[in-house]
Amino acid sequence: MLMKTASQSLTQQLADRVAERIRTGLLVPGARLPSVRQCALQQEVSPSTVVAAYDQLLAQGLVEAQKNRGFYVRKQTVASVNKAQAAIETGASPRGAIPGARDFLAQHVPVNATALIRGMFNPGGKPQPGMGVFPADWLETTFMATAVRKVTNARSLQALSLQYGEPAGDMGLRQSLAQKLATLSVPASASQIITTVGATHALDIVSRTLLQACDHVMVEEPGWAIEFARLAALGMRILPVPRGPDGPDLSVMARYCELHSPKLFVSVSVLHNPTGYCLSPGSAHRVLQLAHAKDFHIVEDDTYSHLAPDHATRLCALDGLQRTIYVSGFAKILAPGWRVGYLAAPPDLFERFLDTKLLATLTTPALLEKALAWCIDQGQLRRHAERIRTRLNLARARSVKLALAAGCQFAAPPTGLFGWVDTGVDTDWLAQRMLDEGYLLAPGALFHATRQPGTLMRINFTTTQDAQFWQVFSRIRALA
Repeated sequence: MLMKTASQSLTQQLADRVAERIRTGLLVPGARLPSVRQCALQQEVSPSTVVAAYDQLLAQGLVEAQKNRGFYVRKQTVASVNKAQAAIETGASPRGAIPGARDFLAQHVPVNATALIRGMFNPGGKPQPGMGVFPADWLETTFMATAVRKVTNARSLQALSLQYGEPAGDMGLRQSLAQKLATLSVPASASQIITTVGATHALDIVSRTLLQACDHVMVEEPGWAIEFARLAALGMRILPVPRGPDGPDLSVMARYCELHSPKLFVSVSVLHNPTGYCLSPGSAHRVLQLAHAKDFHIVEDDTYSHLAPDHATRLCALDGLQRTIYVSGFAKILAPGWRVGYLAAPPDLFERFLDTKLLATLTTPALLEKALAWCIDQGQLRRHAERIRTRLNLARARSVKLALAAGCQFAAPPTGLFGWVDTGVDTDWLAQRMLDEGYLLAPGALFHATRQPGTLMRINFTTTQDAQFWQVFSRIRALA
């Protein structure tokens, strides 16, 4: 709520809120602001306060007024807001600079992928239902500190710090990963594994190596919002493939192959994000047949492998790393700050992937990789994952019960970390209203290659087991 204070007027507070949402991407260029009347009702201020705030934004070039249509975010505002923010942080504070703030309500304004990431780094004081990670307190352990101490005696610390690590990654970790993949029936030797700065970096290495700007790439839809945004930023032409309970729509993939000759298919076979679906053996077999017949590669993102049963169907296990590339990491389950991921590649692609890694990051931190290898070899990671799964099962049961009581339905059976929930109202609209209450949602439109307003949203079961969130959710949804 806007509050009267001696230091800042209601008008200035409201203008601050608009500017911050523009700066963080929550208000995109071309987005329409609420009418003066609507904003006054929503923020519980007088219309004259809103008029004055909008006038400030007009004067600073952040928004524009369109006759008989309302106020819109200007197309060239993000750079100017960032410039003003930088001036404030350096103490310059030029006339017209707008300090950062948190909340403002807009109509039909999408929460985009980068805004969701920014929210992950600035979660505020409440559990955030749209986040894609476990809460920090769930990941707290004692063995991680022990692992670091084991590999950082005075002599080894100096050696690991004063020279680059192995180009492909620490050999001890790659051997541990090869043994771990063997339990999933993925045949990869240490010489086929490359460590990366998280799983997203691994995906980036694959796409930068196998694709060029304007190449076509098939991606499951709904799918990971950040993957759509990342591929679009690289200039790829995204071909969305509908994802069902058993796997991707093979007829759509076959049609894409005839029309566009795509070079890559990005898939999350196990605990698909956001639906939680797992690939069936029959569907996996048909996807691999198509890949061999139409000459495209498959990158299998197994980020949630630690939450899934080992016997779950994986394309890489059936294919033996011929047309497939396996990607995973440890940020979700163990150590987000360590940023350790990896890929397992077909032998003929290994050197190409390694060259791409070297051009981007040279090597990866050997110290943390050695510590992670110790966690795996000592069984600490396995036991930790078991504890997380047990706790997640309890959280999921509570969250599902609260969601159903709030009038929601599940569009897919609840499993894994995420729930794919039908709210019955436009979730782009809902996301903006909930943001004013301090909650960052992940509306369903985020998980499509081209934004499609709808009633679905993704929830994190670990952060939606709080009745208070659902009470606020129900109150705001009733306004729709």
